Amino acid sequence: MLARIDLRGTALPGVRELAGLLPRAATDIDSVMATVRPLCEDVRIRGAQAVREITARLDGVDAEDFAVPQEALDRALAECDPTLREALEEAISRVRKVHADQRRTDVTTQVVGGGSVTERWLPVRRVGLYVPGGLAPLLSSVVMNVVPAQIAGVESIAVASPPQRDHGGLPDPGVLAACALLGVTEVYAVGGAQAIAVFGYGAGSCEPVDMVTGPGNVYVTAAKRLLRGLIGIDSEAGPTEVAILADDTADPGHVAADLISQAEHDPLAGAVLVTTSEELADAVLALVPGQVDATKHSDRIRTALDGSQSGVVLVDDLDAGLRVVDAYAAEHLEIQTQRPREVALRVRNAGAIFIGAWSPVSLGDYIAGSNHVLPTGGCARHSSGLSVQSFLRGIHLVEYDEQALADVARHVDALAGAEDLPAHAAAVRIRQTARQSG
Repeated sequence: MLARIDLRGTALPGVRELAGLLPRAATDIDSVMATVRPLCEDVRIRGAQAVREITARLDGVDAEDFAVPQEALDRALAECDPTLREALEEAISRVRKVHADQRRTDVTTQVVGGGSVTERWLPVRRVGLYVPGGLAPLLSSVVMNVVPAQIAGVESIAVASPPQRDHGGLPDPGVLAACALLGVTEVYAVGGAQAIAVFGYGAGSCEPVDMVTGPGNVYVTAAKRLLRGLIGIDSEAGPTEVAILADDTADPGHVAADLISQAEHDPLAGAVLVTTSEELADAVLALVPGQVDATKHSDRIRTALDGSQSGVVLVDDLDAGLRVVDAYAAEHLEIQTQRPREVALRVRNAGAIFIGAWSPVSLGDYIAGSNHVLPTGGCARHSSGLSVQSFLRGIHLVEYDEQALADVARHVDALAGAEDLPAHAAAVRIRQTARQSG
């Protein structure tokens, strides 16, 4: 369980080669596209009837209407365990507080006298938010998707989550309760690639959306890739992952528990410890089997920790450790070292960074206030997690008066000539001619 990779005593290779040496789950989206493409096309052509048949075949639920009635949302909230409701309310409050500070304001730049450019920030009109319900009903994902969309000012929000036979063909009651708490009234009991197709093409009472966000399995990801362009998407999410950069000051019990907690998500989840301490590595490896045996989803966790996507990486020093975690670009990165904040500020590539012994990834999954929809598979090298910005579009308003245009006409002429686009220059010149003749 948890293979060792010893990078001590040798010069580390370049970033790409180093990333190739590190354990990571491989997700072959193309391998399922042959299944996803006809399914989405069926929804496009036949709409709600196709959704009904696909849901009956894949989820074992045959419902004439996949829209969740308002009374089901109200009932889920009324019957929600008070302790769970309190936790959801606190999570919503904290996530709102963090995301409220991400609001953008319009900015006008006076380029020259009589010439200005204003950048306006406008929300996407309608979004579809996907909430997984396979191995675990991620009701916390309702909060993470809905709150930034609401703060951005999105006027129309729909949520889709897989139907559950154990709950009368409705999504998980916790998912419905979270929707009700957030004031989301448009919810659909549909999952997988067919949910993305419903959002993209519209079906039944669901009108097409402009953007889809939220994590999901490989079929969901393939459908997002297939429909990208017709809809905007947040990312092509892969299996979840955690990396922990630790030295000899880290508590091995904490480290073992944090690796296990992320492996609990999925047999393909990645859990990687990068450490300067062989003693810590030995202690963690000794503790993991017992902690795994003591937890509920031990089979799932063992598969993840035994897989090629998880392991322990030994490095000479923290500088080398930082190079390794930057090459890995983890979705979640914990720093459990001396002066962990100083170390964290040196990290370039991570979806979210959890600093010190008292900031485990589990905190971020639920109630830190940060967003848990984060880039996976090394995409943190170039992408960010879900935020208010994800739901906003910047639009430039260009406003020049007659004199300001005249002042730059010769520059437009020169640049258009260099690009062999004479009509560009003519569009300015015609205004100058009219001005001079007038």
